[in-house]
Amino acid sequence: MVSFNQQRPDFAPYGLTCVHWNPTPMLRPDHHSEVELNLLESGWLVYLLGGRKVKMEAGQLSVFWAAIPHQIVDFKPHTSYFVVTIPFVSFLKWKMPELFVQPILQGEIWRERKPSGEDSDKSLFSQWEEDLKCPSRQMADIVLLEIEARLRRMSAALPSEPNESANLRRPRRSLEMGQLDKVERIASFIMRRYTEPLKVSEICLGVGLDYDYATALFKAAFGTTLVRYLTRHRVAFAKRLLATTEDKIIDVAFESGFGSVSGFNEAFRRSTGCSPREYRAHIDQEVVGNPRSSLRVLRKLEAWDS
Repeated sequence: MVSFNQQRPDFAPYGLTCVHWNPTPMLRPDHHSEVELNLLESGWLVYLLGGRKVKMEAGQLSVFWAAIPHQIVDFKPHTSYFVVTIPFVSFLKWKMPELFVQPILQGEIWRERKPSGEDSDKSLFSQWEEDLKCPSRQMADIVLLEIEARLRRMSAALPSEPNESANLRRPRRSLEMGQLDKVERIASFIMRRYTEPLKVSEICLGVGLDYDYATALFKAAFGTTLVRYLTRHRVAFAKRLLATTEDKIIDVAFESGFGSVSGFNEAFRRSTGCSPREYRAHIDQEVVGNPRSSLRVLRKLEAWDS
């Protein structure tokens, strides 16, 4: 089994992989453009995903976009799990149901628990791991087809809410392969630099695309505007800082890419329903003492399930 390499370059690609992992405490979050599947064989582990804690348990299949900073902060001894990484363009090309895709692109995580004793996923992931040790183009295509089928089965089990968003009901405009490559460039650029005081025009310039074309392309793929997408990830980053540091609110605002404290407070309240100060006070209820340590943060996050 492998473990996280703490010296791994930020946002370095994994490509198409299926690997058996041994969890270790991560001193920093990982951050890459692939969509990630986790299948826990035994035990449990806790991710700090974006700005919130997520617990994964044995028998659970999870999928999330790994461009969202994710960091293992706790796990049960002897936990083992599979990690599959799927190239982002391949995931978009599958044109899965919007109710499944859009939450993933917005930083959410889907989790599915299999009935007790059912190990079909374990056999499937083991086969993918073996197939990808020395992959050919043909074998990689076969694995991708099987991953797509597994995710379609997962998405088919999602409940359809009667009041679901019109944006999620509306079919996404079909994008060509070249357009999907451009979407990945835009998304990767944002995920690398959203803590900087970026403007939409600077994003378009950075990826070498016309403003109107880039914004329309992004909206077609992600179902939201570049501004809203930037804001969402800045707020998630701010939540991480509020949970894990003693930084002043004004410092958190600027470290998260906001141009002013008032703009930060407004965006944060609109996203979370509370102010940054109220948010920090809430998660601090279970923690006593300063300075913050990873252990204190971990205990706090375990006690407060967002």
